[in-house]
Amino acid sequence: MKNLSVLIFLLISYSSCTQEKKQTHTDEIEKFQYELNVHYADKKSSPLKGDDFKNFKELPFFPINESYKVLANFERTPNEPIFEMPTSGPKKPLYTQYGIAKFTLNGKELSLRIYQNQKLMLDPEYATHLFIPFNDKTNGETTYDSGRFLDLEIPEGDTIVIDFNKAYNPYCAYSDGYSCPIPPKENDLDTEINAGVKYSQKH
Repeated sequence: MKNLSVLIFLLISYSSCTQEKKQTHTDEIEKFQYELNVHYADKKSSPLKGDDFKNFKELPFFPINESYKVLANFERTPNEPIFEMPTSGPKKPLYTQYGIAKFTLNGKELSLRIYQNQKLMLDPEYATHLFIPFNDKTNGETTYDSGRFLDLEIPEGDTIVIDFNKAYNPYCAYSDGYSCPIPPKENDLDTEINAGVKYSQKH
């Protein structure tokens, strides 16, 4: 009887752990979505203006999909030149290409250039911050026509996690007056990325 109780306890514990594992990614993305919505609802940080801000409730997101979280092979590209990132406005922030990520998604072999902002890297809070501006086949349909962004951290090894569920729009999608990085041609993905923040003219 005692052994049966132990067995039942172990089964319940295993079931709970399994369920917790399944919920981990969803919890992570829900936290990301919540924090992004809070950011947009705060007048001090939101790019929304006028009626857009007044009527804001929440951003539209694709359903959370773990298949859009990929483990990419990461190749560091040292000694790349510093360059002015093309933007939609007058500002041209300085970046360097930090590395290249290669991965398989939707049955296709894809790659993305990963960049590091030269100003942000001097701030201890953002010293390990990396940036991916990208386009995909959803542009102008269900997502912003000028591409979306991803934020990452410098990996320790030769792989890097890219979670497109965290893809977000540049401020230029919501208001004029911003200088938003323009994704380079090298970061045009020949597939649909149905993950992250959606976009419509109604925001």
